[in-house]
Amino acid sequence: MKNFKLWSIVLLTLVFTVSCKKDPKSDKEKVSYAIGQQIGTNLKQQEIDVDVKMLAQAIEEARSGKESRMSQDDMRKAMMDLQKQKNEERKKQGEENVKKGNDFLEANKKKDGVKVTDSGLQYKILKEGTGKQPKEDSIVSVHYKGTLIDGTEFDSSYKRDKPAEFPVGGVIKGWTEALQLMKEGAKWELYIPSDLAYGAMGRPSIPPNSVLVFEVELLKIVDKEKAK
Repeated sequence: MKNFKLWSIVLLTLVFTVSCKKDPKSDKEKVSYAIGQQIGTNLKQQEIDVDVKMLAQAIEEARSGKESRMSQDDMRKAMMDLQKQKNEERKKQGEENVKKGNDFLEANKKKDGVKVTDSGLQYKILKEGTGKQPKEDSIVSVHYKGTLIDGTEFDSSYKRDKPAEFPVGGVIKGWTEALQLMKEGAKWELYIPSDLAYGAMGRPSIPPNSVLVFEVELLKIVDKEKAK
């Protein structure tokens, strides 16, 4: 769980304590709203159950110089208990995802058109490519969509309406391996074991030990000089 700076929490709380909802107009309001959105999204992604009214009360009392209703030790214990709870939840979730992921991959590899590499990466060719094949130090332009095995989408360059550009060797292992097997113009579906993705750490929108499914379209290899 990330540590939130006090000033960020204050700004978030002030957004919640505004009695009427309105669109941000001034520069100050826009900055406050943007930071509040970022912090709120972070809290949601980490699934931290916050009592907004109590949070607002605590911040307001601190700002006005009132004595804290909890001791420093009690507050420290509350945060440590939260951290312990989240760690236990993630551990349990990770263990469940290992089994779900293994079951998925075992069934998936038997499907028509699915190929498996020595690393355990699985892929299915949706469209053959006819162009050049990238190397690990190549920079590529791709369109992609990423989902969990239950279909939950966590990222999509298609929705941003802008291809992503990055070094082949600068992404998760499953992508690095797959891209070097593809040719420009190819479109594949990848089924990436968690150890070739984000593993036990996961990401805010990706639970620990998650098998990931990607639809990847290799548009082109980018000239390194133009990419600078």
